[in-house]
Amino acid sequence: MSQEKWAALALESFDSVVAAIPGFRSRDGQRRMAEQVSRTFAQAQLGKIEEGAPEPKKSIAVVQAGTGVGKSLAYSVPAISTALARGTRVLISTATVALQEQLVNKDLPALAKQLPLPFKFALAKGRGRFVCKLKLERLSSTGEHTDEAEDLFAEEQAAQRKARPQAETEARIQFYARMADALATGEWDGDRDSMKTPPEPEAWSPVAAEGSSCTGKHCPVFSSCTYYERRKDMVAAQVIVANHDLLLSSLGARLLPELDNCLLVLDEAHHLPQTALSQFACEMDLSRLQWIDKLTSRALRVGQLMEVEEIAELPSHSAGLRQHLADLARLVMEIYGADLKGQKDSWGPARVRAPRGVLPEPLLAPLAQLMHHASGFLDALRAIAKALRAEIKDKPDEAQRLSALYAQVGTLAPRLEAVHDTAQLLSQQPEAQADGSLGVPNAKWFTLEIDGDYIVVKAHASPILPGATLRQHLWSQVRGAVLTSATLTSCGGFDFFLREAGLHGDAGVQTLEVASPFDYAAQGTLVAHQTHADPREAQAFTAEMVDALLNDLALVQAGALVLFTSRDQMRQAVDALPSHMRSYVLVQNAMPRAVLLADHRSRVESGLASIIFGMQSFGEGLDLPGALCESLFITKLPFAPPDDPVGESRAEWLRTSGRNPFNELVVPATAIRLAQWVGRAIRTEEDMAHVYCYDRRLVATSYGAQLLKGLPPFTLQKRLAH
Repeated sequence: MSQEKWAALALESFDSVVAAIPGFRSRDGQRRMAEQVSRTFAQAQLGKIEEGAPEPKKSIAVVQAGTGVGKSLAYSVPAISTALARGTRVLISTATVALQEQLVNKDLPALAKQLPLPFKFALAKGRGRFVCKLKLERLSSTGEHTDEAEDLFAEEQAAQRKARPQAETEARIQFYARMADALATGEWDGDRDSMKTPPEPEAWSPVAAEGSSCTGKHCPVFSSCTYYERRKDMVAAQVIVANHDLLLSSLGARLLPELDNCLLVLDEAHHLPQTALSQFACEMDLSRLQWIDKLTSRALRVGQLMEVEEIAELPSHSAGLRQHLADLARLVMEIYGADLKGQKDSWGPARVRAPRGVLPEPLLAPLAQLMHHASGFLDALRAIAKALRAEIKDKPDEAQRLSALYAQVGTLAPRLEAVHDTAQLLSQQPEAQADGSLGVPNAKWFTLEIDGDYIVVKAHASPILPGATLRQHLWSQVRGAVLTSATLTSCGGFDFFLREAGLHGDAGVQTLEVASPFDYAAQGTLVAHQTHADPREAQAFTAEMVDALLNDLALVQAGALVLFTSRDQMRQAVDALPSHMRSYVLVQNAMPRAVLLADHRSRVESGLASIIFGMQSFGEGLDLPGALCESLFITKLPFAPPDDPVGESRAEWLRTSGRNPFNELVVPATAIRLAQWVGRAIRTEEDMAHVYCYDRRLVATSYGAQLLKGLPPFTLQKRLAH
């Protein structure tokens, strides 16, 4: 079938689905988006390419679709129709659990009833969301849990573990026994997210499935493994819903469909660059090193049992790792100790960054040695793992014992990988360019914190340009993709997002902006309150802002949302609340999110006022239509915190390259974040809302004018402080 026919069929499917929805209003913008998606996926050249053939045609669309356009319908129908016609699959990736749940529990089941051709869909989750039955068996019995329990609590919890009473240990064994019973009786399916009360990470971690300790099909309980059962659903599905973290962490791991032979949709795509930076950043602990001895003794014991020759060098690699990590910790304290120790009042660990990504010369030799020893150690572990898998295959009667040995070695292997990867990133010094400038550096920093009896020094490293990372790891594999969100343009254009996402200048990329169907000028008013105090003077500004905010909150009669830029700012506002208002102000983290939102809805539906105080995570993905959010209050422009080491490194590199990081990086990123925050106000064509912003920079600076350009065209009211 030709590209034109694929595109036409996909659009016909979209039109017929829309026509079949009772009372659904046709939206021009939604159809324009569906048309673009149909064309994009029809043009992508998928599958294996013959040797010597020209480069396959890539087809990628970047679509900003305003609130109310109906994005999920506009991309899912054409994508699924095209995939079924082409005999391939659709991979939809989101940033938030809320959107994943909406797609899997609501949108896709509805579509499955409406599309003429049947299709199956599945939710993809990381292995760590599922229980490992083998671990649970050992931990829920009193006989075999002790050896595994050594790894239940990393050294980080050593102080707490010493103090744990016997009764608590017994309670934990009972907890795992109840979990095992629920799994055995079918009361629970092994998915952490389906537990009535999901356990704390400390309790879940010991029983979580993980790649490094999993023998896969060689495991004695493989036939009933929760994770692999879910994998079967995925293999049978034509549509798979994942998230950006899983997408990036599983590149090359064959967990998700091959990206050169599927249709990829990235919803909430504005999160992709930050997810990439988080995914490819790494860290290593330079202080707590007992795990090396534990891993070495286990690897030697198992390696000797399996007669693995590669273990001969393990004692040397183990001693080298310990020595050079200790050397590195000592050198870091010699070079940076005064700076680190002088930050006692700082929030979180004390931190010091290597300027321009250039490490002092004395640190380079131990880093090179760390890479050498970690690499040799990892080679030995791979040989042991290979031998164990072969032995399990040959001796199925001993699979239980051999799988336990595999887990003992594999549980600690990720720490070794982290040492190797961090040392590698730290060792990369920026290269001098022909013009005398330095190339793009990695961000490199060290932290110091006190944890119980330990003084903990850690080394951290991260790429600073998400676009370069995504180009190398993601876009080199993708053939057909649609990236969409309500906020992809910044200050009136796509350039910033395209650069951040690694798509700038790519000939296979097209952009489309679809406006919201809402009449923002009639439905919403933006009140720009101009304080006397400069927002950069935090103390004076917060005091004045809180006064103005409380005056405005006194007028709230239905639902309202207040968004803060810092915990301290929110705390001051809470402290200043008059007693009568405290009963209907719901503060983020004071109760579980679901409970808070249910309380809010209940009050508003009863005709009472209800005000939510929240921070960044409440600034997007929160859907409060109608009376649930008639008033939105933005206390301050949501600039990123100035002390993020990756952002600092990037700004420093831009400055040394003669560029302006504020205009090039800070303003565009803030524009996207502010547009997300403002997007909480108007959610339907019937909504009416007031948005208040107390930061005078929005209407009093040139960059404020750029930020306004990226917001919906509300009726603007400027208000001077009394």
